[in-house]
Amino acid sequence: MDLKYKLKKMIIDEMQIEDLTPEEIEDDAPLFGDGLGLDSLDAVELVVQLQIYFGVEIKNIEEGRPALQSITTLADYVKKHCPDPQKVNP
Repeated sequence: MDLKYKLKKMIIDEMQIEDLTPEEIEDDAPLFGDGLGLDSLDAVELVVQLQIYFGVEIKNIEEGRPALQSITTLADYVKKHCPDPQKVNP
């Protein structure tokens, strides 16, 4: 299972999005607003889930805003900051 798929599945499972599959989420679609429709509370939950799933910390808004744009930007951020490469590429 590739990293982008894992991230999509994590978002669907943790945000309890029932009417969407990982395959239906476009890699470059915005996660917030008109894209996937996540909001600021979801952003906080997403940051927590990145810590739990991948050991990746997003410490502030300046760091988080570019990382949380899309699945692609999120995957790039996780690859760069994940302390355990096995969690990214098993």
